Amino acid sequence: MTVLEQRGAYRPSPPPAWQPRMDPAPLLPDAEPYRVLGTESAAKTDPGLLLRLYAQLVRGRRYNAQATALTKQGRLAVYPSSTGQEACQIGAALALEERDWLFPSYRDTLAVVARGVDPAQALTLLRGDWHNGYDPHTHRVAPLSTPLATQLPHAVGLAHAARLKGDDVVALALVGDGGTSEGDFHEALNFAAVWQAPVVFLVQNNGFAISVPLAKQTAAPSLAHKAVGYGMPGRLVDGNDAAAVHEVLTEAVRHARAGGGPTLVEAVTYRLDAHTNADDATRYRQDTEVAAWRAHDPVELLERELTERGLLDEAGIEAARQDAETMAASLREHMNRDPELDPMDLFDHVYAETTAQLREQRALLRAELEAEQKQSGGAGEEPGAQGGGAR
Repeated sequence: MTVLEQRGAYRPSPPPAWQPRMDPAPLLPDAEPYRVLGTESAAKTDPGLLLRLYAQLVRGRRYNAQATALTKQGRLAVYPSSTGQEACQIGAALALEERDWLFPSYRDTLAVVARGVDPAQALTLLRGDWHNGYDPHTHRVAPLSTPLATQLPHAVGLAHAARLKGDDVVALALVGDGGTSEGDFHEALNFAAVWQAPVVFLVQNNGFAISVPLAKQTAAPSLAHKAVGYGMPGRLVDGNDAAAVHEVLTEAVRHARAGGGPTLVEAVTYRLDAHTNADDATRYRQDTEVAAWRAHDPVELLERELTERGLLDEAGIEAARQDAETMAASLREHMNRDPELDPMDLFDHVYAETTAQLREQRALLRAELEAEQKQSGGAGEEPGAQGGGAR
């Protein structure tokens, strides 16, 4: 007698009364990534929107280059460049209304800046200066999330709470392909679909989770196909086509706002630079692969579309570059100033009401700092009195 033949054994076939809850066909993504640039759809896209996307892409490319240079100068502890992924982040930021919320990952500084956060403040966390660097409520941008995918359940919670309160708010959560292998990804999508929460998930599939290629993470036809298992629509889009990304995300945000529930969008893109300044990408990918993706550069794709249609000339290109240079110069000036930090800030903004344990730790640190000051001849100066100039 086999195990399955034993009385009361589990049998994988469903009971006779089981019926599928919904037709999966409308939830399936397209077979190929959706594109706008270079197609007939491009002529129907608002020229003003295309020019706005272009200006932000140029700024984003320059921002990545400047931040990377700052790491080499010791002004940043680490920087995860998003060169090659600018269209994903700019398209996402511009798809949101002012009242909506953005939940970024650590690589999404361009989306954060495009939402209105000061370029220098967006780097504060990566510099190691302070807790975050910007007030999330001011721009409706959650803190940059370094742990993979932990921001996704937060986005679902905020979106669900907004709907319960009757607020017309949508949350857009960004994550990389590596984040889809985390439990938080499953939990967030499952809750979002069951609750029909007004949230949109954007997976930036840039080919690698540090050095692990996508083929070693999943056997699914695409990451967008995972949406079907949760009962939400999946969309597959060319992540280097800024117009396509913006269109797909705008539709998903509109769908969520109207009560249609969540959408999972996979943007197929590529990380042209290394994972961070501490990574050697040549150990796990070939230069020929990178060169092939450089030929599909998101900035050049949009610039070509605009120039061929007579919407952008050399003067317009130069104006966008000059604006980006002005931003980069301001960023350099700020980051070249040594921050004035108050060690006591470590205990602020942890809890609404300070706990007994935090008070004990604060007193211990203050005593240690006072002892150091006495040994160095600096007695009389309040520990950390210079406090918080660069937050």
